Amino acid sequence: MLEQEVGELLKAQGLTLATAESCTGGLIAHRLTNVAGSSAYFLGGVVSYSNEAKERLLGVPPTILMAYGAVSEPTARHMARGGRTVFRSSLTVAVTGIAGPGGGSEDKPVGLTYIALVAPGGEWCERHVWVGDRGAVKEQSAEAALDLLRRYLEGELR
Repeated sequence: MLEQEVGELLKAQGLTLATAESCTGGLIAHRLTNVAGSSAYFLGGVVSYSNEAKERLLGVPPTILMAYGAVSEPTARHMARGGRTVFRSSLTVAVTGIAGPGGGSEDKPVGLTYIALVAPGGEWCERHVWVGDRGAVKEQSAEAALDLLRRYLEGELR
């Protein structure tokens, strides 16, 4: 399981992790905390579903939300930065997207997801467009977030 692999890498490197989730609704945190001993490295998470929560809890500037929208690379990056500040974690992964079935547009289709990672030495953000129902979009987004963490921890992103 990817969450167990990520946990082992975090422990081995003495790093801590937090999450800032929107469309995944806490699924990443859920998967991480399913691993026994995850309290050694997982500090907590924020589910910031509304724009107000993104602003108030994670410090996403309203100007970013107005200019780019909640589902955007700048918003995902600010969510990750904010989560890292709130939890004082080594790493924070953030996810924002459109899980569907409604809410999509031509520019931002259902399944569009941005996953950001803020870590020592850098920031990364990936854009995905998943296919499937709401549950599938959430699952694929959580899996991709954990994979992004794994790749960072294995040195692939540095």
